Amino acid sequence: MESSTSTADAAVLDNPPRDPGGKYLTFRLGREQYGVQILKVRELIGMTDITRVPQVQPYVRGVINLRGKVIPVIDLRAKLRLPRADDNEQTCIVVVDVGVMMGLIVDTVEEVCDIPSSDVEAPPEVVIGADTGFILGMGKVGNAVKTLLDIDHILMTQDLVAP
Repeated sequence: MESSTSTADAAVLDNPPRDPGGKYLTFRLGREQYGVQILKVRELIGMTDITRVPQVQPYVRGVINLRGKVIPVIDLRAKLRLPRADDNEQTCIVVVDVGVMMGLIVDTVEEVCDIPSSDVEAPPEVVIGADTGFILGMGKVGNAVKTLLDIDHILMTQDLVAP
């Protein structure tokens, strides 16, 4: 008996489309607003001393001791190739779980938003060839648009060590 499922159909079944709707922790990097799925967030902490580590990518600020566990800390501005900014009293670390615990330095945390799938659009293709694989979608919240990040894609651990 022959299967009626094509190879393309099988790929869709193996990798179902992501539903971008849900709860997001939103934060700012500069004037722009971003969000990460709240289920990935473990906690928020204020800036603390960060120990530098040699031979890592420039966006890896270093490591911190979080209750006896050493976790890497990523400068999200640098990772997303945004202009550098000095840390201030609103700068904080968002601890996320992407299979391993990691910290993300953000300018300021805003709120937790529930964004339904109907209010999430695909990122616009403004630049041909631009890598938008790290974006889950553009969430419309009131009059604002928040870039919803695929934090698993952004924080692939094999990318953290300098070549």
